Amino acid sequence: MNKELFEAMNYLEKEKGIDKDILMEALEAALISAYKKNFKSATNVRVDLNEDAGTMGVFAQKEIVEEVEDHNQQISLEEAQEISPVYDIGDVVEIEVTPKDFGRIAAQAAKQVVTQRVREAERGIIYNEYIDREDDIMNGTIQRMDGRFIYVHLGKVEAKLPESECMPTETYRVHDRIKVYVTKVENTNKGPNIFVSRSHPGLLKRLFEMEVPEIYDGTVEVMSVAREAGDRSKISVYARDPEIDPVGSCVGQKGQRVQTIVDELKGEKIDIVEWSEDPVVYVSNALSPSKVIRVIVDEEEKATTVIVPDYQLSLAIGKRGQNARLAAKLTGWKIDIKSESEAKEEGLITEEEINDSLEALEYEDSLEYEESYEDMDEDLFK
Repeated sequence: MNKELFEAMNYLEKEKGIDKDILMEALEAALISAYKKNFKSATNVRVDLNEDAGTMGVFAQKEIVEEVEDHNQQISLEEAQEISPVYDIGDVVEIEVTPKDFGRIAAQAAKQVVTQRVREAERGIIYNEYIDREDDIMNGTIQRMDGRFIYVHLGKVEAKLPESECMPTETYRVHDRIKVYVTKVENTNKGPNIFVSRSHPGLLKRLFEMEVPEIYDGTVEVMSVAREAGDRSKISVYARDPEIDPVGSCVGQKGQRVQTIVDELKGEKIDIVEWSEDPVVYVSNALSPSKVIRVIVDEEEKATTVIVPDYQLSLAIGKRGQNARLAAKLTGWKIDIKSESEAKEEGLITEEEINDSLEALEYEDSLEYEESYEDMDEDLFK
């Protein structure tokens, strides 16, 4: 054993971040195994590694007895007291048993074990690095594809993007750079197993955190996300400060912030609505862009009956029921949508209440039109 081995361990600690103590323990275990294998010994032995001197010693542990029956395990009191007069019956004495050619044999036997421990340590380091990235976005490059997974290189490890977690509107090609959401990190005997997604609602949430400073600093909170990847999503946001417009913060000037996210998701439509602890307000907001006349709440069933104008019924339900389905996922409330005519027939609302609500909606529409006109006018004269 020479100093070169210790220098190599120092190099591995510095360059690969592997604790030298782990390597020393691995080396000691390998040398003990090599000694027992090559010298047919069942004796308890200890390996002493002296980094300063660059030396190695093998020491056998033997019990002191009156009459020796097994020379590999025992030593007489007379022999022990030649080493030190303080020894007595029942004590354990260590005797150096390092063979002359043990260095060569040990190096061959230890190489495989040490290499294995180094790999295990490296896997542990990689696992600890990536477990902290669970539920986060990472940039990667597509390396290869098979029938089950798309393999995305994340720097030190290859992640698996299952076919079920892909966006149906996207086409993936080798060498493409993509953003992925880390859903799960597992530690296995073959190294860390990392699973990623492009369709997970968490991807949308993280994209908003990256793009909207108010969400990143906590001024605006993302309360819920409902997503049908590649087609349409809804996200609810909330600001404790009444002076802050959470929806406007997410949309950005001229819609630039949300448009960046839409581009990243290849044109996926995104509805941004304001969260409210009042289910009437929250469900009404969640059904955007449709207008709502009334929301009837059943607290016990956590269900709502939503009445919308006749001309808004198809918009409220959405194509193949998508708008209503996403609104229900977003709010956590069951939503049953009825037109004003149907609600009146069932006695859920009167004609007078319908007229009052429609007038209020027309007034809201006129205010929205005036605001949009003013914005357009300001842009023209800039």
